[in-house]
Amino acid sequence: MESSLVAQEFKPIIGSIMKANPNISVKFWDGSVLGDEKAPITITIKNPNVLRRLLYAPGELGLARSYVAGDIELEGKIYPLISNYLGATPTPGESSLKIDAKGWAAIVKAALKYKAIGPPLPSPPEEIKIKGIKHSKPRDRTAISHHYDLPESFYRLFLGETLTYSCARFTSPTTSLDDAQKAKYDLICRKLGLKEGMRLLDVGCGWGGMVLHAAQNYGVEALGVTLSEEQAKVAQRRVEEAGLSSRVTIKLQDYRDINEQPFDSISSIGMFEHVGLDKLKAYFEVLFSLLKPRGRLLNHGISRPPGPHIPNSRSFIDRYVFPDGELVEVGNVISVAQQCGFEVRDVESLREHYGMTLRHWVQNLEDNWEEAVSIVGPGRAKVWRIYMAGSAINFENGLTSIHQVLAVKPEKGPNGSISGMPLTREELFQGGILEVK
Repeated sequence: MESSLVAQEFKPIIGSIMKANPNISVKFWDGSVLGDEKAPITITIKNPNVLRRLLYAPGELGLARSYVAGDIELEGKIYPLISNYLGATPTPGESSLKIDAKGWAAIVKAALKYKAIGPPLPSPPEEIKIKGIKHSKPRDRTAISHHYDLPESFYRLFLGETLTYSCARFTSPTTSLDDAQKAKYDLICRKLGLKEGMRLLDVGCGWGGMVLHAAQNYGVEALGVTLSEEQAKVAQRRVEEAGLSSRVTIKLQDYRDINEQPFDSISSIGMFEHVGLDKLKAYFEVLFSLLKPRGRLLNHGISRPPGPHIPNSRSFIDRYVFPDGELVEVGNVISVAQQCGFEVRDVESLREHYGMTLRHWVQNLEDNWEEAVSIVGPGRAKVWRIYMAGSAINFENGLTSIHQVLAVKPEKGPNGSISGMPLTREELFQGGILEVK
């Protein structure tokens, strides 16, 4: 059904933004509808504020503000809505949702008709626009705090027992989320060749999952650093509860400020996305300096496809999810790491695994929706739901990927460069270390 009221005014706007789909209807504040009212997916535009927001931010940001503020509501299954109607949520720093000239003209016309002209409405409190020098220490701390300094109880609702906010590794489609996260940690421990008595540095340690697994199962001494006060507090508590305070230390610290004796191994899991292309060389130089000769680095980070990349500070992801987040093509990661002295020894993609991980998270969030809203409010809960669902689709469609890059700091010996790496990948995954006399 197509009414002759508000729906007709919005028809060119909707057509400019979204693909037509018979399974989706769009309802408006006057009761008029575009599409089939019985469609399984419904978008409800509740008031003319949407027009006012689109006047100042036509496209993705204006729609995001309307959605988070409650001017737009979504009903029905999230994945068909994103993949068939809105397109996938863009990756960090990018925007794919734009309004063409016809749509813009329709916005202006409708805004005049429904008296939506005026100064810009306040942005929802969930939105952030960070000031200062990009990827400076103070700005990075603010960016990290925006995303991670939320109550542990909220994250636990969808992350599960391990409190792990990075890609899991599924050995089968029926593997549970918690088991898949433990399998991921174990894979990293084996790639790093961890053994009892070694010293491990975990950069961006989150709520302590990696250092706990490595200390409990491989007998290492570990230091975990994070810029999130909430993560540091929770990680420290988990270390104490596990009885590992004598072997595991958690610090609220920037990795660039670490002043410790060299480590045997370094893991960086889900932190690399916050480094930025301009700081890539400095990142690897710091980690190289913190490793002993023959020490290994495992860099576990989301990557983007090759091609032009133009960061967009007005994207939904940048303003609401990962401010200053930036993805790097894996070939660039490898090249810069090796320019800094590392020798890259193994690269593994876990793209499909991240799609599966995200679908577990979204299902957990939806299953605990009322509790999530009670903890962080409806706006932030909606942000997490749509960003995680859109990210799942991106990984499944190959629009983003994730790679584990294993590198070693070679030791210069009388007969050449000594890596201490095993001869085969089979030995590598078993955690074998080749002893060179």
